[in-house]
Amino acid sequence: MSLPAVGAGAGEELIGDLVFPQEVHGLVVFAHGSGSSRHSTRNRWVAEQLRRVGLATLLMDLLTEEEGRLDARTGHLRFDIDLLVRRMLGVIDWLPEHDRTRSLPLGLFGASTGAAAALGAAARRSEVTRAVVSRGGRPDLADEYLAGVRAATLLIVGGQDTDVLALNRQAAEKLRSTHEIHVVAGATHLFEENGALEEVADVAADWFRRRLGGGSTAPPSSLP
Repeated sequence: MSLPAVGAGAGEELIGDLVFPQEVHGLVVFAHGSGSSRHSTRNRWVAEQLRRVGLATLLMDLLTEEEGRLDARTGHLRFDIDLLVRRMLGVIDWLPEHDRTRSLPLGLFGASTGAAAALGAAARRSEVTRAVVSRGGRPDLADEYLAGVRAATLLIVGGQDTDVLALNRQAAEKLRSTHEIHVVAGATHLFEENGALEEVADVAADWFRRRLGGGSTAPPSSLP
């Protein structure tokens, strides 16, 4: 699917992959960050696990193709949190126009700088966003938005990712909504260790399932 890129030139679009399981109880929109895209192997695998518990998933590129090429050279757009928030808002505002998404409870999943975009959008669209999950995220980059978040928020951080863990703890102190920090013992920033990403998928699926609806949390399948 594609939709207009808020704040970009006329005719420029964002591209996303919207997938529905057979039985749908909610929708989770993914915000990627730090040079990643909707093709992220980790996020696509986590999305697959969410669909196993009845959650539709929308993996969005928050940068246009031209912006993505520019960011690959300079790395600056991935840290433009206000831009990423505006793009997430554009996605959220598009959902009521789609027959299959307009009535679904909404959750947001953000990784790295995408977590800041998810939290900023959750604050700006608090009336429709029920839950947020951050994977190895930088919620501190959404500092100005944190107090306005009303959605239940889960911050997942690797136990060995000590700097990011400290930043998440500082950000959590500013959240006024229900929130938890889940530390994946022994994991580093990319959750590449044995069983680490499976744990991310398990706790994220449970968090969303309890707040958006869905079936029992299915055990994660083997990593590709």
